[in-house]
Amino acid sequence: MSNGSNGASAGVGFTLTEEQKMIQKLARDFAVNAMAPYAEHFDKVPGYPWEIVRKAQQQALTTLNVPEEYGGMGLSLFEEMLVGEEMAWACSGINLCITINNLAALPLLVGGSHEQKAEYLGRLVDGKLAAYALTEPGAGSDVAALKAIARKDGDDYILNGTKTFISGATVADWYTVFAYTHPEKRYKGITAFLVDRNMPGVSVGKPFDKLGQRASDTAEVVLEDVRVPARNIIGSEGTGFLIAMKVFDRSRPGVAAAATGVAQRALDESVKFAKERYTMGKPIYKHQAVGHLIADMATKVEAARLLTWQAAVAFDEGRPDIKLASMAKVFAADAAMQITTDAVQVHGGYGYISEYPVEKLMRDAKIFQIYEGTSQIQRVVITRELFR
Repeated sequence: MSNGSNGASAGVGFTLTEEQKMIQKLARDFAVNAMAPYAEHFDKVPGYPWEIVRKAQQQALTTLNVPEEYGGMGLSLFEEMLVGEEMAWACSGINLCITINNLAALPLLVGGSHEQKAEYLGRLVDGKLAAYALTEPGAGSDVAALKAIARKDGDDYILNGTKTFISGATVADWYTVFAYTHPEKRYKGITAFLVDRNMPGVSVGKPFDKLGQRASDTAEVVLEDVRVPARNIIGSEGTGFLIAMKVFDRSRPGVAAAATGVAQRALDESVKFAKERYTMGKPIYKHQAVGHLIADMATKVEAARLLTWQAAVAFDEGRPDIKLASMAKVFAADAAMQITTDAVQVHGGYGYISEYPVEKLMRDAKIFQIYEGTSQIQRVVITRELFR
């Protein structure tokens, strides 16, 4: 896990404040004691980790970004990163179950009214879960390719469409849903809605059988003539795309932090194994081929962490940086995939069997290069910002 003495606080170099150390320790203790012992079970046995999520709710770990005025922890984005990394170290799938509320809440934090925040964020504080429903079968990185339609009908809107790969879909009490109110306007015709799970016409599929992060549920959400009152629009008609882009400013560093946590765990396991495993009369880390590989892994972990912190601190200081957020996300995701692959290599044949955790880490890492914008789309964003 990350060393609390090598932290960063907004505008004050690289030392955590006492409060930030406490937040980090809370997350670390929860990760070690409540998550890590059950990671293997929820990777192998289908089922949602309800008991762990309930314990997380008791410690307000499911409402990290909910402002204090609505009953949440009201953490800064940087402090969220400290928590996310520690919990992903234990299990990135269980971490997603715990932190998915953060993502669902972001559209409300960006454009929601006081009444909406009081109602829907209040539900999270009361123990409900929520999900963020943007992706569709034909629309992922290309948000404008949405097919979901919201047709005005009196004081309501009638929503139709299918959302897919929705994390937390099967357990959510409500969803933030993006749909076209004016398809002819393209980006300016997308609107964000608050959709209750119990609204007639909302149905949820079975969780997908996934390669990694198997503890978290991911499923389709189908909207069939769902009647949603106009008061459930977040912001106003046509502001959905802008809201989604502003969400990325906060969500992409969060993905980077989780990826860093997985990478740190892979590094920790590799260091431990390389001390204990002997060949030719000495521990394998003393063979340059292995020692240098682990040195490169450690360097990438530190670089990923610092990029993540930089993007988070920029946001907290009121200067959100699209380029930095994408850099943090793409670097940490690619680094996690490489580091976990290298960890399997360090372990040799043992790395390929489930008795050791590195094969799970390798499977878990892959999705970081895909969700919240693929590594390819992050490079498109970075290039666009460099040449803007």
